[in-house]
Amino acid sequence: MSEATHEATIATTHDDAGVVAAALAPDNTDTMTTTVDGDTVRTAIVREDAGGLAASVDDYVVNLTVADAVCGTARDTTQP
Repeated sequence: MSEATHEATIATTHDDAGVVAAALAPDNTDTMTTTVDGDTVRTAIVREDAGGLAASVDDYVVNLTVADAVCGTARDTTQP
């Protein structure tokens, strides 16, 4: 019998989806898969236990919030 897994998929939209996804990539673990489709960043996270999944989702959301804010600030300061 195989181990049970817990999964979460987080989909968010961004003005600079590719840049946000690239900023997140260094912090993603081997159990995370991120794709970009238009303005949507979609990340699937798989963990063996619910506690690990919750911790990974929490870390990801914090990193996502920072990446989006930095991209927004950079965009706002470089446009006339």
